Order: sequence, then structure tokens, then C-alpha cells
Amino acid sequence: MDSSDGLSEAIQHAAEYLLSIQRPGEHFWCAELEANSTITSEYVMACQILGLQIHESKTEKIVKYYRERQNPADGSWSIAYGTEGDISTTCEAYLALTILGVDTEDVVLRSSKSFILSKGGIAAVRIFTRINFALFGLFPWEAVPVLPAELILLPPEMPVNLYNFSSWARSTIVPLLVISNHRPVYKLPNETCYTAMDGLWLPGTERNVPYIPPLRQVLVKHGASWKSFVSVMEVMLKFYERFKLHSLRRYAISKCMKFIVEHQEVEGDTAGIFPPMAYGAVAMMLEGYSIDSKEVVKAMQAIERFSWETDGQYRVQSCVSPVWDTSLATIALLDCRWSPKDPRLEGAVRWMLDRQVLVEHGDWKVYRPRLESGGWAFEYFNSWYPDVDDSATVLISLFKHDKNSIHRSNVQRGLKWVIGMQNRDGGWGAFDVENDKLFLNDIPFSDMDSLCDPSCPDLAGHILEMLGIYLQISEEYKYVEPHRSLRAEAEASIGPGVNYLRDAQEIQGSWFGRWGVNYLYGTSACLCGLAEIGFPESDTMVSRAVEWLKECQNDDGGWGEGVESYRDKSTMGKGIESTASQTAWAVMGLLAYLPSLDLSIKRGVMWLLQNLRPSEEPVDAYEGGVRVPVNYSKGKTWREEHFTGTGFPNHFYIRYHLYRHYFPMMALGRYAQAQSSATSP
Repeated sequence: MDSSDGLSEAIQHAAEYLLSIQRPGEHFWCAELEANSTITSEYVMACQILGLQIHESKTEKIVKYYRERQNPADGSWSIAYGTEGDISTTCEAYLALTILGVDTEDVVLRSSKSFILSKGGIAAVRIFTRINFALFGLFPWEAVPVLPAELILLPPEMPVNLYNFSSWARSTIVPLLVISNHRPVYKLPNETCYTAMDGLWLPGTERNVPYIPPLRQVLVKHGASWKSFVSVMEVMLKFYERFKLHSLRRYAISKCMKFIVEHQEVEGDTAGIFPPMAYGAVAMMLEGYSIDSKEVVKAMQAIERFSWETDGQYRVQSCVSPVWDTSLATIALLDCRWSPKDPRLEGAVRWMLDRQVLVEHGDWKVYRPRLESGGWAFEYFNSWYPDVDDSATVLISLFKHDKNSIHRSNVQRGLKWVIGMQNRDGGWGAFDVENDKLFLNDIPFSDMDSLCDPSCPDLAGHILEMLGIYLQISEEYKYVEPHRSLRAEAEASIGPGVNYLRDAQEIQGSWFGRWGVNYLYGTSACLCGLAEIGFPESDTMVSRAVEWLKECQNDDGGWGEGVESYRDKSTMGKGIESTASQTAWAVMGLLAYLPSLDLSIKRGVMWLLQNLRPSEEPVDAYEGGVRVPVNYSKGKTWREEHFTGTGFPNHFYIRYHLYRHYFPMMALGRYAQAQSSATSP
């Protein structure tokens, strides 16, 4: 089978599938954003804390979800498909199942208990799990790092302040400051739950488990260092917590509550992610809000909208991805030369334009006060935290749909916003500027190494791609305002962006993928971006990356990289069976600089063609309790079980259920275009 055989038919089948799952009426896409079971566990805990009864029918569906996701070999739950069991994820699942009334003699709990005890018991869990367990008295609050509410009072000019933390950490920390002040202990449903959880401690284990080594030990080992300073500060904060100024604490708590209420969207969402919504509801209850108050009700309604139900299973997503999915699906169809006049594509474009964040509030303005808003957020409702990755991707989809979109004032505003969010090092973070105080990852609260939002190569690649496309289609207007000024801004940002990528390139030739797994994602994004700005193929930065991609190709013609590459660089670019999304990324990266006749490209395309299959997914799906109108009987798609999206490297991964589809469509579409160009006279 030649890579050209069946290409047109495959593209047609894939397009039919993608269009069949578009939401009718508003014409957007939003597939499941699957994470591990932790979010569902924390949903069950939040309901128990707030006194919200989970209906029996829903309970059965949640329990079925846990049973289906449990690793049969050892009874654990993992943070991603195909990875070893995780102690914290498993302990949280165990607690959730006991809250839901599952008998401790049920095989699902007996096997998970054995795994937990084999890994050191409940004492080995991460800090966030400690916090969740402390809320039920299962961990002493003294075994949780001190979170003084006075943090919110530190001004942005201070070397450590709330706005030095990433948007996701910031929005979660503020309600935790309130919770930490109260140190509440909520009741579990019955004594059986307490007995079951007590059984997860190894005999003789001290429950006040230290979260940092003793100060003397740190000082001897590290001397006068940042780690020693952190340990000294932790001791001082514990002392302050005992003798705090109550008037100052109450003032700080009032500021925290002001932040929580202000950052809650009208619809109830906060930062577009689960943790600040759940912790925010708890914080509001602790500060006197009733369960029936509009703020708490809206928060829980927002959380319920994150639920996803298929095949009799109920789980809760960490986030939702309508803007991301819609922009990438639109690009996929346009790369496949689908008619931009199709009402479904025109509807998608209108939907995205309507989602632009044009309000003048946003945490990003703290360090960019003069920059006019204009970005896009990832989710349905998240006006405080637009991000540059979604914004760049939406702009690419708009440019590809209609070149004349560059004349829209709001599109120009979005372009200026992305450029204005560039960091001093030439790169871009996702939500904030200069959010690179990586020393914060050494504080005891940070055991996931994700308290900051520094520049990352994959974002820089996407933004360079967007800027390159804009410069190409605005060429004829280069002497006409506002494009003359816009082009000058774009060109001025490209040089530092390229320099950033040169500095960030790995010695092997690849680039790190912060938001996708991993070096395949980062390298593809960077090559596509460099190609669009006309960066020369002869530069060693390009040739090294291209050669690295070729070396990573699997014997079957595809590419597959496991999440293990975040811990072990020897596995970068490989390690698992070929996946549809990662094969597509590699093919697109190679197509950016190589002809379609290149053997690696042809083998990659052939893998995509051979692995296109009729869908076998369940027809009935419910998002937030509302039936998602889909038609899986049309067209064909690809299979993909592996998690190829990244939330926090090494700790939290995502399976975007449309990554397996729209990225392969892009690859096939671009391959078809390259073939067409090669045969044109």
C-alpha cells in the first residue's frame, strides 16, 4: 500500500466523523478531557464536606468508573494509562469508595489496600492528599505545610507574592489559605469509613508525618542555601501561626474572600479548573456562606458541568476544552481543504469570535497593566485567565478560514495581546508574564513542581506559527496601517522567540513539551513555527530536530512517546506503541521542512491510513447531565488509549479524546497539500 492510496477517502471519512460530533446549534466541539481518578475522588469528598447527597444511581455509576479504571494486577489506580500505580491517587480512590458505601471486603478495596500498604501506607501520600485527608481528620493538620493567609497581603513588587505563583496555583492557594486558617475537620458517613482508613496506616507509624526533614539535618546538608532558608522560614511560619496577630489575620482572610468572590464567574466557574471551585465552596462555607447562597450553589453547578457520563460510568473532569477543541478541529478541516463556506465551519468561527475575552479584568494585568485585553480562554467561562496557547490557535484557525479576518479589529486586538505577553527571555508562558520564580517549587507546599508558569518551547512554537501566518497574509498591506504597525510588532517579537528556542533546544535536537507528551509534541510545534516564519532549513537548529524526529520513528512507521520521558530523558521520543496523535505531530514536524516523498513521512502517513477505523465508541454521552448530541455512526477515526496531553509533568496527565482525531487529520491534510504542490507545474 502506497501512502497516496486511499488518502482522499481517508480524509473524507475523518472529516465526516469530526463533523458528526460537532455540537449542533452553536457549532463548537468539546470532547471529554480525561484525567486520572483523583478529580472524581475529590468531587466525592467535596460533596461529603458540603453535605450534598450523591444520588444512588449516580453512586453506582461512579463506583463502576473506579472498577473499570483500577489496575487489575495490583489493585492500584494510575495517573495515566499504562503507568504504574500511584499511592496518592489510590488512597484518594479508596476514601471516595468508602464514602460511597463500598464494603471494605469488596475486592476493589481489598486489592487497593494491599497496594497501599506495600507502598508505605497512607503516610506516603503527597501534600494535596494530606490536605484532603486532614479535612476529615485522617491526617493531623500539623502534618500539612503552613499556609498563612497573610500571603495575600504581600504586594506584587515583593520577590514572593501571590502573583509569582502560576494562575492554577494562585486560584487554588487562596481558598486553601482560608481553609488552613480554620483547620476544619468534617465527618465521614460512619465509623466504618474511619476504621477502613485507619487500616491504611502501617503499624507503629507516627501520624504527624514530617513533610520536610528536620531543620538541623537540612542545615548540615545544604549549609547557607535556598533550601536551608525555606526550612528556616517554615519553622518561623509555624511559630507565627501559634502567635499570629488576629486583627491582621482577619484582614487577610477578608482579602482572600474578596479574591474568591471576585474571581468567580457569573456562571460559577473559577479559573476554569476543578480545585479552586471545590476549595472555594468550602472556604465560603467556613466564612459564613450557607449551602443555599448563590455563590456556593453556582460553584457546585459549575462543578457538575464538568461531569462526563458514558457507558454507565460517571466521572468528573479537571477542566473542559471547548475553545481548544473547536480551534484545532477547525484547523484540521481547513488543512484538509474543507470548504470554508460550509455553514458548520462558519458557525465554529462565529462561536470562537464570540468567546474572545474583552473584559478589562484579569490577573495577567498585574504585570501588564497597559496591555489591552484580547485573548481567548480554554474553557466556556474563564474571563480572568485567557491563555496565549488558545489565543494563538484560535488566531491560526481564523487566518486559515478567511485571510480577510486580519482586518477585524478584535482579531488585531488578539494578535497584539499575544505579542504583549512575551517574556524577557523571548518565550511565552501560558497565562502570565515573567512567572518564572522557580525557587517557589522548593517550598514544602509544592510537591508537584508546578507552582510557576515560565516560558516553554511548545508555546513559543505555536505563537511563531501564528505570527508567521499573519505576516504572510498581511504582506500586501505592509505599508498600510494598522498592519504596518502590527507587522513591526510581530517581527520584533520573532527574533527573541527564535533565540529562546535556540537556547531551549535539547542537545539531542528536540524540544521539551510542557503541555503535550513530550519531546515529540514540543519538537513538532517548534518546527512548524520556525517553518512558518521562513527560518532556513540549513540552520543546524532545524536539521538536528528533523534528524532527531527521524531517529525516533517506530518500526511500524508511527511514533509513540510515554509520559516516562518527563523523568527519564533516555526515553524521549519513544518508549510506547505508536499513537495517532504523536505520529501526526511527528509527520507535521517533518513536513514543515522535508518533501512529501521523504521515506519517514511516507511511512508515518501510511501508519495513519492503516490505523483509521470505524468508531466503536458509545453513542450516549452526557456532559454536566445534558446529553451530548453525537453521531458515531458516521465516518472513521483512530484509537488511542495513551494520555498524550500534559497538565503537570510527572504528576498529572490528560487524555484529550479528540487528539487522536484532529491532529491526524491535520497531518493527512498537510501531506495532501504537499503532494499537490509537488506535482503542480
